[in-house]
Amino acid sequence: MTNTTSNQQNTLTSPLPAIRAYLGGSFDPVHNGHLQVAMSVYQHLLPIAVQQQRALHVYLLPNARSPFKTQSTDPNHRLAMLNLAVQDTPIQINELELWQTPPVYTIDSVRTLRQQYPNDNLIFIMGMDSAHSLDKWKDGLRLTDYVNLWVFNRASHDNINDGVSDSVSLLADTTTAQDISTLKSQLPVLLQPRITDSPMTLLAPSSKCLKDSTHLNNSDPNSSDLKNANQGRIYIDTRPITAVSSTQIREQLQELAHKTNKIPVADRQIASIASINAIISNTEFNPLAKWLNPAVYHYIIAHQLYSAAQFR
Repeated sequence: MTNTTSNQQNTLTSPLPAIRAYLGGSFDPVHNGHLQVAMSVYQHLLPIAVQQQRALHVYLLPNARSPFKTQSTDPNHRLAMLNLAVQDTPIQINELELWQTPPVYTIDSVRTLRQQYPNDNLIFIMGMDSAHSLDKWKDGLRLTDYVNLWVFNRASHDNINDGVSDSVSLLADTTTAQDISTLKSQLPVLLQPRITDSPMTLLAPSSKCLKDSTHLNNSDPNSSDLKNANQGRIYIDTRPITAVSSTQIREQLQELAHKTNKIPVADRQIASIASINAIISNTEFNPLAKWLNPAVYHYIIAHQLYSAAQFR
């Protein structure tokens, strides 16, 4: 089930290519940072889409399980939390990867998207920590054969993630020319010629595509793989974003669970009310309140996710 909320320009019937942007990740759990990044791209592209009378779609693209991870929460739970998180927003959910047998690789997904939307402008959103390790992904340097990349400046993580890991709020842009040069130099050398200074370049016509002899999953010898006649471009959004991850949120939930386990059983119901109220009150002293949608938090509690069973 996908989010059907859209504004008026999305419902226009237009012969012009649509603009489709995808933020991939495990979303385990989805947090406000994911939505902030997706909404930033949406708000940046919306005036352009309206002016050009083109449909705009920004999606969260949950994966089945990252090739760099050993396990993920049940996809049904992650999808349910995503649906709660995108309510009353223009952000949609694309389930392309979610129900596939892992591992699922980004290169296969962007090929599929290009086949589905051969004439549309396709943008894949990621953090700089992911972008600078694209040479370690399966065919990661070939992503720009099929899509453009919108890369956010984000603090590096120790782990490599096949897709956007867990990025969060945008900060004021105080980036200098030297900083920009440093960011660009962090990309694999073979991708650096693809860098553009303007997101408008990502919206250049892409109606002409070439047949690629590489077949999806090598499973159908009669299928042809479409790729851009012109190589995709890479836009580096220099606004830095703070670094919080779904992993950190899971750890916070587990720590909260551990503390609550020490409370006598008779007092746990009162504790659960206090904890939920703390989330809803959004106090600056509660990191979960800052990053979790209250409806998502309630879902986590109700379904005993991330060692939160004691809050029932």
